Amino acid sequence: MKNRKLGQFQVSEIGLGCMNLSHAYGAPATEAQAEKVLLTALDNGVTFFDTAALYGFGANETVVGKILKSHRQKFTLASKCGMTGVDVNGDGKLVRVIDGRPETIRKTCEDALKRLQTDVIDLYYLHRWDKKVPIEDSVGALSDLVRQGKIQSIGLSEVSANILRKAHAVHPIAAVQTEYSLWTRNPEIAVLKACEELGTTFVAFSPVARGFLCGPLDIQAFDAKDIRKTMPRFLADNYAANFKLFAPYQQLANEAGCTPAQLALAWLLHKSQYIIPIPGTANEKHLLDDLGAVNVSLSPDLMTRLEALINERTVIGSRYTAQANSEVDTEVFENHP
Repeated sequence: MKNRKLGQFQVSEIGLGCMNLSHAYGAPATEAQAEKVLLTALDNGVTFFDTAALYGFGANETVVGKILKSHRQKFTLASKCGMTGVDVNGDGKLVRVIDGRPETIRKTCEDALKRLQTDVIDLYYLHRWDKKVPIEDSVGALSDLVRQGKIQSIGLSEVSANILRKAHAVHPIAAVQTEYSLWTRNPEIAVLKACEELGTTFVAFSPVARGFLCGPLDIQAFDAKDIRKTMPRFLADNYAANFKLFAPYQQLANEAGCTPAQLALAWLLHKSQYIIPIPGTANEKHLLDDLGAVNVSLSPDLMTRLEALINERTVIGSRYTAQANSEVDTEVFENHP
């Protein structure tokens, strides 16, 4: 495992997205299962762990803090604010809310530090830009946290190049995190170039296309709480059309001498030294498969054929629902959301 630059830090070229342990893909992992995945990642050279206040409404930060607290000096810790669970109706049921007000950011950070059992968060992202709050105000609050020593660097998630530049004018932005994989190429429109110009690392989440680039999925068996159930690309007709891409994709993986998941991650690693993918999993076997991508070498010709096979023109369906698309600030391809 080699290192890549992330702001002031040197971190493993593949990080671990911790969301899957608590959120979004069905029943949360048990603590024993989470411990096995987190410690296996650490033992195999992963030094970048990514969580958020949203994941399990604090549960993910809690489990990451509990399991990794004794290893705190061995890794770079990232978490996120600006999208959390709020008891809107006073009935004890938490609802996901985007809130980038400075006072909310401060409160979320204080809570996160307690859950993570740490004195400082190395990289703290604004999970979503709250479009009711000027980005300068939200980043200003984050910069106050830097000065107070509660966080070390600032990141943004799912923002456009324009918002990144506005934010960077207030305080250097160490990282931008956005979905990026062969089947979600939106960052190529403008954000990747802006990151390179500003010296901002690009952190790619969902790098294996929410499992699509790992192998056949039984979409009918998705858990009721699996967020893919409503994602357009996983609706029955769209998935059937998209899955036609998988056989030729598997052939390219065979040619490269790797698994499908490794091919997806190796493609990202080859795209730029400024990109760090953070695959997520609750399965130790899948984790080790993902990490094997660091040993895969791809020729320029294979890269070209990969990109021609799976891209915004060949994939059917938007990556998000209309509601979720309205909540992000990411550029979109014309006629190819």
